[in-house]
Amino acid sequence: MVELATRTLPLSGFHGGSAVTSLTPAQPAERVSLRARPEDVAALSAALGLSLPTQAKTSATAGKRSALWLGPDEWLVIDEGEGGLMAALGSSGALHSATDVSHRNTAVLVAGPGAAKTLNGGCPLDLSLKMFPVGACARTLFGKIEVVVLRTAEDAFRVEFWRSFSQYAFGLLQDAAEDAAL
Repeated sequence: MVELATRTLPLSGFHGGSAVTSLTPAQPAERVSLRARPEDVAALSAALGLSLPTQAKTSATAGKRSALWLGPDEWLVIDEGEGGLMAALGSSGALHSATDVSHRNTAVLVAGPGAAKTLNGGCPLDLSLKMFPVGACARTLFGKIEVVVLRTAEDAFRVEFWRSFSQYAFGLLQDAAEDAAL
């Protein structure tokens, strides 16, 4: 894993939002893009200490570790704590593909009563609580970039994207947050 403690964060020093939405760069995290067959999910879940979700738009969280379902055989696993994802997966004994994408991704935490409206400033998903409840996640578009959106609370989201798009994503979120306050 890349050393996250000494890496310059792409959104270091950024802050923003509006009267109804706060935008906060997420803290460093270890991230793994995981692919596996259905018959290997149980062993990988045991190794990770959480049950990999197997239904569309779902996630699972245990402590500071989360697994987001991206497809029938694909997950984004995020660890905001001690890390060790690659070692855990390597000890599973299960056939899988795991790629450390910690250095590739970054995230912004979008929170407040205008959070869903802010995200809808560039995202076509129906982010109402009924259609996108707490724990729901999806890979989608935000403006012109691919993102992974996770609803962490009724009025809070984690938006993951490639760090090379960080200034674009933050700028679009800032514009949308200001519009959400109107």
